[in-house]
Amino acid sequence: MISSFFGKTKPINYIVLSIFLFFFYFADRFLGLGVSEMGNSIFLNLLTFATLLLMVFTINQIVRSEKITDFNSYAILFFVLLLIGFAETFADRNIIFANFFLLLAIWRLLAIKSIKNVKHKIFDASLLIGIASLFYDWALAFLPLVFLVINLYDRKAFKNWLVPFLALATVFILVFTALRISGSMGFLEEHYRFSIEPLTKFSLQKGINLKVFLYIILILLATFIVFLRMRKVGGGKLLSLRIVFLTLILGLLIGVFAPGELFPLLFTFFPASIFLANYMEMIKKPKLKEMAFVLCIAVSLMLFAFQLNW
Repeated sequence: MISSFFGKTKPINYIVLSIFLFFFYFADRFLGLGVSEMGNSIFLNLLTFATLLLMVFTINQIVRSEKITDFNSYAILFFVLLLIGFAETFADRNIIFANFFLLLAIWRLLAIKSIKNVKHKIFDASLLIGIASLFYDWALAFLPLVFLVINLYDRKAFKNWLVPFLALATVFILVFTALRISGSMGFLEEHYRFSIEPLTKFSLQKGINLKVFLYIILILLATFIVFLRMRKVGGGKLLSLRIVFLTLILGLLIGVFAPGELFPLLFTFFPASIFLANYMEMIKKPKLKEMAFVLCIAVSLMLFAFQLNW
């Protein structure tokens, strides 16, 4: 029933997932903050939730336009389940905002495969990465992805290699001007620290560390199986999936080494949902696929309940 319901891309799928996300987001915020703090930050919570909804909608559009999965809603289902299973994400507003702009940047990079308006798409993607870095400094680590895509699709045009620098310069000139006018010149020095934390986060002393460790193992395993299958059957989306895979690796590196009070593992949820969707598409037996979806939903709900009680 679940696999057949989300096996199509109908508006009802988006509505159901929006309600699902609304319930768990505000349940987490209400139980985590309390009534008084929730009332004081109601606007920010609504803005954050709206951004999460926009991400779900954007992923749905990416899947439909770039054809990196079949014509279904599996990707947005897994994205929402990952958000619920890792409810710690809801507390990191800046990372949520940064992830939204990174998602748009990845969309523009995936669209380069049409070889139309390549320079415009490179500029847009680089500009969006620059904007994302204003919310979270390590978002700039996704800039090498732009150069990798240039190398894949249109390496011979020398101007393409200069466009990302022009886009970043545009962002920082505008930001510098705004900071100069407002008298907040210390922002750039305080914000772009690029601090890291060693692997001591993965000492497994807390449940969240074990959860993240298992998540990384399972996602990499699913990714390996998807690529193994794709190499055998072929298909036009293999190159796009390689870009998504590079996004996953960059997100994992940032998620592993970022300071402990942040939760940038959110950057991996989009590529992870794409590979999980492709993995589910490989399961041909309806009963087995249904059991897999029920298990994924059950695990997500259990992790949410565990996080509330931690």
